[in-house]
Amino acid sequence: MLSSKNKVFIRGLFAAGATAAAVFSAPANAALPIESWTAASGAKVMFMRAEALPMLDVRVDFPAGSRADPKGKEGLASATGDMIGRGAEGLSENDIADGFADTGAQFSGGASSDSAGVQLRTLTSEPEFSKAISLMKTVLQKPVFNAEILARETARSVAGLKEALTKPDTLADRAFATALYPNHPYGTHTTEASLKAITLADVEQFYKTRYLGNKAVVSLVGNITRAQAEQLANELTAGLPKGELQGNPLGGTDYQELQAAMKGQTIQIDHPAAQSHILMGLPAMRRGAPDYFDLLVANHILGGGGFVSRLMDEIREKRGLAYSAYSYFMPAGDAGPFQAGVQTKKESTAQAVQIMRKTILDFIEKGPTQAELNAAKQNLVGGFPLRIDSNGKLLGNISMMGLHNMPLDYLDNWTAEIEKVTVQSAREAFAKHVKADKLVTVVVGGKVE
Repeated sequence: MLSSKNKVFIRGLFAAGATAAAVFSAPANAALPIESWTAASGAKVMFMRAEALPMLDVRVDFPAGSRADPKGKEGLASATGDMIGRGAEGLSENDIADGFADTGAQFSGGASSDSAGVQLRTLTSEPEFSKAISLMKTVLQKPVFNAEILARETARSVAGLKEALTKPDTLADRAFATALYPNHPYGTHTTEASLKAITLADVEQFYKTRYLGNKAVVSLVGNITRAQAEQLANELTAGLPKGELQGNPLGGTDYQELQAAMKGQTIQIDHPAAQSHILMGLPAMRRGAPDYFDLLVANHILGGGGFVSRLMDEIREKRGLAYSAYSYFMPAGDAGPFQAGVQTKKESTAQAVQIMRKTILDFIEKGPTQAELNAAKQNLVGGFPLRIDSNGKLLGNISMMGLHNMPLDYLDNWTAEIEKVTVQSAREAFAKHVKADKLVTVVVGGKVE
């Protein structure tokens, strides 16, 4: 649930160092030159020119995440995303891999809970640029799904699932999602049976009905002009299937409705691991929530600020119950979770759960102090440049903005919105979204009592 599976098919010439160096350079406090328009195909386009290096990062996203998996075939969205790039018209899996490698490009594809898509990093010099874009276009618009490759990838997925289900963190994550999201796609999981039930026809149909050009979001960051971006967006989406989807394909259900459908409870799962894995939380925030920044600052104080957070102070510093303790909000199309977590010795399980819950309940009731608020705001504002210091990070941000219809000045206003947060607004927002009686606690390993 809400976890991205992004498998890199090609590893080109650009290693991690080059990735970090591919940055957008602008004067301090300058507005980011983000533009948006609708392509002839109906696709939404998000573009930001970055001239520091002769490179382009481009991704095409679709409302094709795991929330669209048919019942009994959980894993179909992921399987379809993985199959993109493993065969295309006139091209084998190896032909595609060699084609991207020969141009020094990186190509990847995959699916998350809300969306799926493909991504390319390429040089903008010729002939590498044209070759990489042409290959991406063919792979995306003319995929050929091979039964033998699907069987191979299914076997790999089943083996990976069996291994994952022996691990306490996987068991905790699954139980947590199921409890938070009963009868909702975020609470469903792949099983061996569901993976084996996926057929080649299922993959082909999912592609035809979900990888729609008129529902795509094309995001581009790099050293190309607006005119080039317009041409590229048209080329990448013109030959895709077209169609309509019922309702909002990315959701829109807020936390109140999702909380009403679940109940607060404690779930214990036996496991031979030396430590207990503890999760605590509830459905809490959708993408674009009006009090997002209040919740961001509040959580930074509670459990998102590392060693200076309350959870870390109470659990590690004061009592030595764990090496780390954390919390976060994960906004999504429908309200994603607020989640706190810790790993502790089995004999410390009950105490750790008690302290976690008490710390969260105290924060619900009293909120942060002014000193905590000031420190959190300073830390978040000071760290903001690290959120947009590479083309890859910028691409992730603008694609999110495009998928969830965020305003184009979202990043420009980010630090100003943080500065607006007050002790009262942080406390009220947290208390509104995080209800004590709806908290779910999952313990894998030890005993709460």
